[in-house]
Amino acid sequence: MRALRPLRRRPFRLLWAGLAVSLLGDGLWLVAVAWQVIELGGGPLQLSLVATLYSVGLVGCVLLGGVVADRVSRRRIMVLADLVRVAATVALGALAVTGLLELWQMALGALLIGAAEAFFVPAFTALVPQLVPEDELLAANGLEGVIRPLALQAAGPALGGVLVGVADPGTAMLANGGTYVISVLCLTAIGTVALPPHEEGTGGASMLADMRAGWRYMTGQRWLWSTLLFACVAVLFVLGPIEVLLPFAVRDQTGGGSAQFGLVLAVYGIGSALGAVLVASRPFPHRYMTAMLLLWGLGTLPMALMGWLHVLWAMALVAFVVGVCDAGGGVIWGTLLQRRVPARLQGRVASLDWFVSLALMPISMALAGPAAELVGLGPVFVATGVGCAAVALAVLFGLRLRADELAHPLVDGPDRTRGTASSADAAGA
Repeated sequence: MRALRPLRRRPFRLLWAGLAVSLLGDGLWLVAVAWQVIELGGGPLQLSLVATLYSVGLVGCVLLGGVVADRVSRRRIMVLADLVRVAATVALGALAVTGLLELWQMALGALLIGAAEAFFVPAFTALVPQLVPEDELLAANGLEGVIRPLALQAAGPALGGVLVGVADPGTAMLANGGTYVISVLCLTAIGTVALPPHEEGTGGASMLADMRAGWRYMTGQRWLWSTLLFACVAVLFVLGPIEVLLPFAVRDQTGGGSAQFGLVLAVYGIGSALGAVLVASRPFPHRYMTAMLLLWGLGTLPMALMGWLHVLWAMALVAFVVGVCDAGGGVIWGTLLQRRVPARLQGRVASLDWFVSLALMPISMALAGPAAELVGLGPVFVATGVGCAAVALAVLFGLRLRADELAHPLVDGPDRTRGTASSADAAGA
């Protein structure tokens, strides 16, 4: 089966298994942090603060993380990032179960976890093409697209809801730390993965010069900067309402608690896994930019209903549809970066992807709570769904990305090489 081919390779199996377990822990964190803030007497504003500090750590360090990923062993970077996350989550969990945890400690822990994530993600993105051949990249990204929502938005939150319900948020955070330990063991078992020869030794170039080189490449590629422009706006509209306001929508509109919130996230995760499987099981789309932006933009429209629904099953249905479309577009995007970006730049471009697209993440987190208190949950979710769809259509048709995808076809098969794509892109076409 096309979608499972990368699992034949032991290094990728280990990478995938470690990611799966650590994402399960991340899902625990989503529920644990929300209910820990509530147990500390906080509301949307306080949860906005914790989420904002996480995003500040992520956005503030991700450019440095990309430069380091093109200079240092990517596997080693991921191990160190996981060890930082072990320390932060275990410390927070221990403080919580002993009754000593305060809000400022939650915020500081979130900052450290976000900073570690900033180093982990570019290294992971650039490591995958070293472990699988190019014609299996879509399937490899599809497998990530399956396990990420199943663990992060489905199994993790569901388990987190149970742990918080039968024990407390601190126990869930301690379990989260244990998942990072397992990830470290899997990454260590992969063994040495040297950087590709043309990436070893950066001459005498400074890290700042490396960063500028990645920026010049991004700004010279219309397909790249225009998609990141859409992502930047989409993050402003989407992330804050989902991460900050959705727990309160579940509580206030349906009367649910942590278990019901975990259920909505779980259904979103199941939809995301299905979307990733559907895309990964087919050849790379000929109209890849069109497919990606329509999935992302129009797939967000149902979010407009989230603030007006008062039954849990309807919220779950919206989450399922959004998940299918979000993950389908994400699999295409991950493969596109790995096939059109030269190998020597993939760490930096992956970090620029995160930095530019998430630049407004702290603002989204910070504004979500005040906006909901000012106009209510319903209007905020309407702006989320409608605004994201409008921007996707404007970028796709207004910036002529349909012409770009026809000028730069990405065809699956042995005749298609990374060098061909890189040469075309390097020409600035």
